[in-house]
Amino acid sequence: MTQKWLSIVGIGEDGLQGLSLIASSLVNQAKVIVGGDRHLAMLPTDDQREKLVWTSPINASVEEIIQRRGQSICVLASGDPMCYGIGVTLMRRIPVSEMTIIPAPSAFSLACARVGWSLTEVETLSLNGRPSSLLQSYIYPKARLLILSEGKDTPAVVAQILTNRGYGGSKITVLERMGGIHERIIEGMAASWSQTEVAALNAIAVDCIADVGVIPLPRLPGLPDNAYHHDGQLTKREVRAITASALAPTPGQLLWDVGAGCGSISIEWMRSHPRCRAIAIEQNSSRLLYIADNAATLGTPNLQIIEGKAPHALKDLPPPDAIFIGGGVTATGLFDVCWEALRTGGRLVANVVTVEGEQTLFQWHERVGGDLTRIAIQRTEPIGKFLGWRAMAPVTQWVVVKSEKLNWGVGIRD
Repeated sequence: MTQKWLSIVGIGEDGLQGLSLIASSLVNQAKVIVGGDRHLAMLPTDDQREKLVWTSPINASVEEIIQRRGQSICVLASGDPMCYGIGVTLMRRIPVSEMTIIPAPSAFSLACARVGWSLTEVETLSLNGRPSSLLQSYIYPKARLLILSEGKDTPAVVAQILTNRGYGGSKITVLERMGGIHERIIEGMAASWSQTEVAALNAIAVDCIADVGVIPLPRLPGLPDNAYHHDGQLTKREVRAITASALAPTPGQLLWDVGAGCGSISIEWMRSHPRCRAIAIEQNSSRLLYIADNAATLGTPNLQIIEGKAPHALKDLPPPDAIFIGGGVTATGLFDVCWEALRTGGRLVANVVTVEGEQTLFQWHERVGGDLTRIAIQRTEPIGKFLGWRAMAPVTQWVVVKSEKLNWGVGIRD
């Protein structure tokens, strides 16, 4: 049986006296205590044990804990260590079989108890050490958001984002130092938020209320074309919805968006779930700026952007679960690099509008199969006093799932 040498104890604002008997015994038995200054200050002043204060960045402290494997170490953490906490970080490096984790109520649980919300019916996110534009993809009418703050300025940042987005009437509740004697609750509206004296330790509850006339952006693919800044290199709304459906994202998967244009496919892939990841590869420098701008505006600031031309720019990227090729299908060797990198069971989707592109897709289809589809969209536009149909350029789409049975190297299918 593996020795449990590391304990992670969640602690609230009420300090050591708020700990359970089991949590207290783990703290008392440890030879080394790890925590931030605030947590270590909760220990008795005459405590002679070795203390480790978190470094910034935290990686050095994590390494030191790992080097002491087998020693009796207790980490003091805020609230629930497995809810955006240090427990998640340590779990990436240390097996759970070597740890004992005792959570205290999370900030989310405490906030729900204060404002009377059901934890299963709210959106939860952290802006601590993360871009504030993450908030953008969580905003919709009647959404209830619980946000972990980075510090005293976060409520004002959240209020500004909501107001700029057309949700200035949203109700904001800032909950400071929950569970302790200094707990305080501040309420206000996004558009008129003016509180500057806010405790560094706070969480934010937001009741999202849209201004009159605001059209909400769905999380489903197919955002309006005008949601993006672009130079014309944009997969149009209807084709984008069909393409995202063909890519079939599931939470935690990674997409390569090859020839990303303004980044619309990557962004809508990531908006489908907070854990979806994407890498946008684009060679045009002005389009790279569009991608970054669109990603921030639409709430996917963690989209990884690579400048370069495929297939060379694909070297050394992590293996994808899905690949979309929106441009440059005729580049020499592109298919071979993509197909080799794609995980078994992964999906490859390519869209083309040229005859040469179609020829390339047909050759790829000959090698590994899949489905070819012609997508033809028509939109109405004025013809004098009347409406007529205008056809968009038809798109040929190839979709294939990589199977263990596919022997693509010699151009045959089992």
